Amino acid sequence: MLRRFEGVGPVPRDAAESREIDRMAQHRSAQKRARQALVRRARNRTVRTRVRGSTRAVRAALESGDVAAAQARLREAERTIRKAASKGVVKKATASRTVARLARAVHKAQAGA
Repeated sequence: MLRRFEGVGPVPRDAAESREIDRMAQHRSAQKRARQALVRRARNRTVRTRVRGSTRAVRAALESGDVAAAQARLREAERTIRKAASKGVVKKATASRTVARLARAVHKAQAGA
């Protein structure tokens, strides 16, 4: 059986996964919670991957010396990071700190260029 949720492709629910949930959880409500945790884990993983990717894009643009590209990537990264924080995937303080460090690096490169 395939389960779908917004933003991520299908999450395979094979026999082994079913057995794992059944073995782990004894009550029906606990089995449902285990299934929900799998879905959330997959969703959170994709969001965290996007955050890391956008952060890397800003740093790569800075290393290449392209300040205009770094500024554009910073705007995209800030949106991605803040959205992840609003969904609870990343803590708000961590998101703010990450955005501040990226912005500081971009501004420093802009002043030096």
